[in-house]
Amino acid sequence: MAVRHGFTVWLTGLPSAGKSSLASALAAVIRDRGIAVEVIDSGKLRSSPLGATLGFSRDDRDVNVHRHAFAASLLARNGVVAIVAAVSPYRATRQAIRAELSDFFEVHVATPREVCIERDDKGLWQRAMKGEITHFTGVDDPYEAPELPEAQVDLSHLSPWEAAQRLVQALEVAGRLSPRIGGGTVPEEDRELLAQRLSDLGYSQ
Repeated sequence: MAVRHGFTVWLTGLPSAGKSSLASALAAVIRDRGIAVEVIDSGKLRSSPLGATLGFSRDDRDVNVHRHAFAASLLARNGVVAIVAAVSPYRATRQAIRAELSDFFEVHVATPREVCIERDDKGLWQRAMKGEITHFTGVDDPYEAPELPEAQVDLSHLSPWEAAQRLVQALEVAGRLSPRIGGGTVPEEDRELLAQRLSDLGYSQ
């Protein structure tokens, strides 16, 4: 199965909301359909030469996500599904990116703040709340949630696998992906294979 053209799935949400794990799970599900897909992870990009020089001011954040959008546009125009996982806290910036990209599917990863704090194994939320880190989204910098995203998932009660399945269904309804023959459900053998892939990546089912 293939898509006629690429598109961008943009995962936005608070730090530690589960965007990266969801992006990996969604990529595995889409790739299993024989579709080319790439994940653009903001955390990994910031540690690369492309993002290492950027700070966390509003201007630097905007530059960072516009770089994500540029990379996604290159992938999409070559028939690849680009999945971007980035806090991207400012609504106006995401709207500008939507206008830049020809096919943009925004997903609000709406995991509650208290759950994000609890799941933060790096301790960044705690450090920010103690004032050790400044310009931290959700503490001393705002997060502007999408008003009308194409989809919304809450990873406080869904695993990355379950959320990925819901997003695939939403992408099918939106016409971005073709439904699977036979009711659009993943065959049991494929489900087991993907579950193993996600387990290998370190994501619980």
